[in-house]
Amino acid sequence: MELYPAVDIAGGRLARAGSHATGVDPVATATAFARAGARWLHVVDLDRAHGRGDNAGLIRALLTAPPTSIQLGGGITDEDEIAAALAAGASRVVLGAAGATDAALVDRLLARHGASRIAVAIDARDGRLAPRGQRAGKAAGALVNDVAARLVAQGVRTIVYTAAERDGDLSGPDLDGARAIATLGGPSGVSVIVSGGVASLDDLRAARRVGLAGAIVGRALLEGRFTIEEALACVA
Repeated sequence: MELYPAVDIAGGRLARAGSHATGVDPVATATAFARAGARWLHVVDLDRAHGRGDNAGLIRALLTAPPTSIQLGGGITDEDEIAAALAAGASRVVLGAAGATDAALVDRLLARHGASRIAVAIDARDGRLAPRGQRAGKAAGALVNDVAARLVAQGVRTIVYTAAERDGDLSGPDLDGARAIATLGGPSGVSVIVSGGVASLDDLRAARRVGLAGAIVGRALLEGRFTIEEALACVA
């Protein structure tokens, strides 16, 4: 299982930073995660995702600074911009609500870049889509498993699953929901990365036991509940 330390950016700063991280810039945080052994980072431009500007300069710096692979999200839907992000150093781009609403877009991106470089985010509440961001309204309410099954049939091989009500609240990830999507892949498999609520090393161990491909961890790392080194030992 892979660990994905989260680097969420808002207003040019690291979002959801604990008191000990006040004033630490996103590039410094990302570099520290990479030096501690993280092989991947999950980077999200929250301002862009919510239509309130962007942090393009910081994103460019993040794509070139840390010696690690970057999974990039945050409202990127334009095909040329996705291609540019991949060319600039992103290892994978995550589609948000657009992935759930625009099957033709998903088909084109998979054909152009391959399944290893395109992921789709599924934000859920009570078994239905509860996406965030500018295109959220177009996807809200659809059954999660129906959308996931369509994505898998299209050839999507990486899905980032978040229980919306748990995101950032340290209540533990929704492993049942994530595992339900993972079983849709059949023999060919689909890699499900769980996000939202990870609070402890036991949460990571549990995600590994149920066969998930990865876990995104944000607030717990920033608050010092455990270290990158401890987390990597749990998922290895």
